[in-house]
Amino acid sequence: MVYRYQDWQDGIHNFNDHMLLSVHLCLVLRNALQTHTAVSRIIEMIEYTEGESFPNKDQILHAYLSFEGLTDHDYLYACVSCGYHPAVAVMDLHKKGVFSMPVSEIPNPPQNYNGEVNAKSFWESVTMEVISHGLYPPGCKNPFVVKPTYHNWSPWIGPQTRRSDILLNTESEKICMPDWSSDEDQYLTEERLVDEVLNLKLPEIKRLCKQCGIDSRGSKMDLVLRLRDKMASRATYNKVFKKVWGASGGWAVITCPCGVIYSIKFNLRAESPRDFADLLLSWKFFPNITVYDYARGLVRHMNKRCPKDEPFAIHEGRLLDPTAKNIRQAAEGKLQVSLPWLKHKKEPKEKGGHPVTGSSQHYCLSDGFHQHNNEDERDILRQTEIVPELAGRLNSQCAEQLFAGMRKNNYFLNMLTPSAHVFLQRNILHHYNVRKNTSKARPSESSWASCSTGS
Repeated sequence: MVYRYQDWQDGIHNFNDHMLLSVHLCLVLRNALQTHTAVSRIIEMIEYTEGESFPNKDQILHAYLSFEGLTDHDYLYACVSCGYHPAVAVMDLHKKGVFSMPVSEIPNPPQNYNGEVNAKSFWESVTMEVISHGLYPPGCKNPFVVKPTYHNWSPWIGPQTRRSDILLNTESEKICMPDWSSDEDQYLTEERLVDEVLNLKLPEIKRLCKQCGIDSRGSKMDLVLRLRDKMASRATYNKVFKKVWGASGGWAVITCPCGVIYSIKFNLRAESPRDFADLLLSWKFFPNITVYDYARGLVRHMNKRCPKDEPFAIHEGRLLDPTAKNIRQAAEGKLQVSLPWLKHKKEPKEKGGHPVTGSSQHYCLSDGFHQHNNEDERDILRQTEIVPELAGRLNSQCAEQLFAGMRKNNYFLNMLTPSAHVFLQRNILHHYNVRKNTSKARPSESSWASCSTGS
């Protein structure tokens, strides 16, 4: 029997004319990944059960990835309940989801780079690299390899949610700031790094201090404060960042209140509000409510970046004017701000209003769980608990709950090449979304989120 690429009617996936996988095995591997089990572990289990030796496990992984690359997934990244344009967006970072890639190896972008990247072309090239592993023998130079660069590294936003195929990725601005140490984005990143260093054990912090040439004697807090003082130095910052975050900058996501993922951005450098601004400004419709644990930093960045049309012009994204009375009432739990258009669309629709709510108002909020991150007392007016329409509807920790599960994948995802890492992570999250949508939709409603494997 002769098999050819993409001829799956007989249930066989031909990877490279030497390795043939049954489609059933490919589906088993897909579901194993959904339960945080690496492909290599599944193959080992089968080997022990059958008493047979399988081919190289990395080759089997490449074969599985090519199966997913040839499968006709829509990667819709949308929720059956919230639609393509959610009015409420929850944002967070999975900082431990990284791939090995020294920052020094990333070339500077061309001088004419404007922060835009073609998402469709980029992801097609990543998919082509995954498929091409079956076409080129090991050791042979593969011309389809995609290397991370600032000007050719795209987020993923569902085709119905994004403005167009051209998305924003302005990470190169993180290295081009004339006053690096005082940039607001970098300040927030340093604060977040300090928070993460506090979570390290004392022996780890001491070793980190020695690596940075800092006195390692004293209490844990003494050492953390010394590291913080030295973090204005780029060399010290990079060492601390590598210890806390790994080589790349983790991945930023935007979800709806149901926990379905709408956007994902694989950061090359440490997270800052800039990354979430890139995603939001690439959406077709800006959400009325954004929930982010560093809300003040996002507001400042967005308003500075879009001075002619500030997204958070009203009270700097707070729910009310930060008067002493409003702050006191919020602190005492006596304040409520009703946003009725969250439940009943505003009629007539305001100019520039969101298609779901009809309102053009934009608020940047945080939940009580992250309120400790806000040093400004005025930011108590960003609490989601103040809005009665969000009560019982908004699970602002849905992204963190997602990350709790995805952390179980780090042991195999973080060992992959950058392109394999982003391809497989996007694919895993696609199946995660499909499963969530299918579980809460009637069969007739969930068909739009399905994928086919036609030849």
